[in-house]
Amino acid sequence: MLVRTKFYRFLEMVPGTLVWGTLIGAIVLSFVRPLWALFFIIVFDLYWLFRVIYFVFYLTLSWTRFRHDVAIDWSQKLAREKPEWRNYWHLIFLPTYKEDIEVLRTTFRALRDSEYPKDRLIVVFAGEAREGQGFLDKAKLLEQEFGALFNRCIVTVHPAGLPDEIPGKGSNMFFAGHRAKEYIDAEKIPYENVIVSALDVDTAVHFQYFSYLTYKYLTTPNHLRASYQPIALYNNNIWESSAMIRLAAWGTTFWLMTELPRSERLFTFSSHSMPFKALVDVGFWEKDIVTEDSRIFLQCFLHYDGDYRVVPLYLPVSMDTVTTGHYIKSLRALYVQQRRWAWGIEHFPYMVWHFLHKKNIPLRKKGRFVWNLAEGMYSWVTAPLLIFILGRLPFIVGGDVVSQSVLFQMTPHVLEWIMRAAMIGMIASALLTAQLLPKPPVGVPQYRRLHIFWQWIFLPISLIAFGSIPAIDAQTRLMFGKYLGFNVTEKVRTKNKLYV
Repeated sequence: MLVRTKFYRFLEMVPGTLVWGTLIGAIVLSFVRPLWALFFIIVFDLYWLFRVIYFVFYLTLSWTRFRHDVAIDWSQKLAREKPEWRNYWHLIFLPTYKEDIEVLRTTFRALRDSEYPKDRLIVVFAGEAREGQGFLDKAKLLEQEFGALFNRCIVTVHPAGLPDEIPGKGSNMFFAGHRAKEYIDAEKIPYENVIVSALDVDTAVHFQYFSYLTYKYLTTPNHLRASYQPIALYNNNIWESSAMIRLAAWGTTFWLMTELPRSERLFTFSSHSMPFKALVDVGFWEKDIVTEDSRIFLQCFLHYDGDYRVVPLYLPVSMDTVTTGHYIKSLRALYVQQRRWAWGIEHFPYMVWHFLHKKNIPLRKKGRFVWNLAEGMYSWVTAPLLIFILGRLPFIVGGDVVSQSVLFQMTPHVLEWIMRAAMIGMIASALLTAQLLPKPPVGVPQYRRLHIFWQWIFLPISLIAFGSIPAIDAQTRLMFGKYLGFNVTEKVRTKNKLYV
């Protein structure tokens, strides 16, 4: 368990301090030096335009690779080029807490429908003692329906109140990992021959996912020093979601797609895969943090002195959007989910602290990871507020000093041009959404397909309400030492259909 020294607490305060310094500074500057504020706004918006062009380029590249890889028959390719694949097993972790039985069934059906031989799949269904009899009843049902399909279905129950833990996915996976290791050891399966997939419990894998993953694992140089990250879609219940929730879901997908081609800066996110040997070497997932999905990459990166990376997988896994069956409750749950994801800022002090003590990791690698995380989290908060709200403040409060200046006369035209140019990002997102969106299930009117276009007019609201604000919330909590616990995102399924 991490001991927070005074210096570590200082590092925790840095991101929030920078964010609040920027926001307060922009307001103060608008009153005290409005022309300076205008100049800053123009420079910032130009930077944002550059980011949009950057976004579209890598999104297009990722989409091209997706189209290529999804068309390949990976099971045939694997059998033809890597006949040793039969010596490898897939260990699949499914941590759960109070999820609906239909959500769980969708996940197990996707495993059942996978083309990969089921005798090479070991499923760990990891529940919480806090759920009580509810989990045991669901585990019994799922074992009856699907258990005989797999090499083994291991059911674990994570006890409540263990020392040095916070209740949540990380501590559940830590417990389940040790139980799975006992089985692997008993069966005398070499750790190097086991590929772990840590899946959110609502994850429906693509039917070729395990064939594709096995091929990538066997063809990646030094494959024991790499995690494997697929594209995350949120298609399972996308037609049951509101426009605001769909925007947040697609935003997450497109952000990840732009990261995949730049594997040198990738972290693992949500559902991902990795070598079991690496997992054992680092002592499994940390049990006292919220963002265990990306932290496990950092654990491996530090353990192997920087000789660890993430390999992109251009095949999708599909999950649920935040849907509770009630509009306001769904938006509230979305806010909580986004705040939990923004809590990934807890990696900033962790990285800086450990990088200072890890002399064998190249300085360039250290700097790149710290910068990518810090800049990404900083922009997450500041960009929407500066572009859509604070950027207008100098025009309102500047008075004659601003209105009589040449810069004032030019700025509206420059900003209008920048915003129009930046529309290319929104257009690209809308077009790609149309390609990735599943067919509407029975009972959903076809006209709802038009929503994929008009929903994007709400993007500024979504970026602020479910981007900037929850991220400010997370960074401010960290700044003041009000540490976040793990919240399970509520998901209700009313139409049980698999879309990947």
